[in-house]
Amino acid sequence: MESVKVLALRKVYNEKRMPVEALQGVDLSIEKGEFLALVGPSGSGKTTLLNLIGGLDRPTEGKIFVEGREITELPSSELAELRLRRIGFVFQEYNLIPVLTALENVEYVMLLQGVKEMDRRERALAILKEVGLEGMEKRKPRELSGGQQQRVAVARSIVSEPAIVLADEPTANLDSNTGAALLDLMRGLNEKKGVTFIFSTHDSMVMERARRIVRLKDGTIVA
Repeated sequence: MESVKVLALRKVYNEKRMPVEALQGVDLSIEKGEFLALVGPSGSGKTTLLNLIGGLDRPTEGKIFVEGREITELPSSELAELRLRRIGFVFQEYNLIPVLTALENVEYVMLLQGVKEMDRRERALAILKEVGLEGMEKRKPRELSGGQQQRVAVARSIVSEPAIVLADEPTANLDSNTGAALLDLMRGLNEKKGVTFIFSTHDSMVMERARRIVRLKDGTIVA
């Protein structure tokens, strides 16, 4: 079964003034359980493609299917529900909630999903331990280094075991050892649970672990 399929996908920014074509008719199928890397220079369309697949942005033209369901015309409320239940995100800027602790940030998605307090606390503590943050559960983002914040973000994205994880440069702010450990954690979840991972990356460590590499240039797939 396909996790994601995009057909003739175009995205144009500033259409009325100075149009910038970020994606130009992209076709791509991603099977369930893939561990896939989108690679290419800055401005090639990697992040735009991730944002469209995740329903964070809408295409100018084309269709997007997630788990067989077309999401292109879904109302915002249904897109939000899809993101909450089926998709995990790892952003380059972390996107942690500054007033919450590391533990509360990891719990947050499960709170919105209605997971019972004891269950979500147990799962959040376990995943923080796995990403090497045991003992830092009560620290707020400003009390953590960039690498530690990224580990919290990764923990939050995978704790509820979504069907698909979209990761935008997830290792960009990590040292090589931490980056490798996090990638291995995600690869393990991919192998054991069949979670589909789609990365945008410049990192050779991600490319080495990816089972498929899709190269973009100037908004088109070139290889």
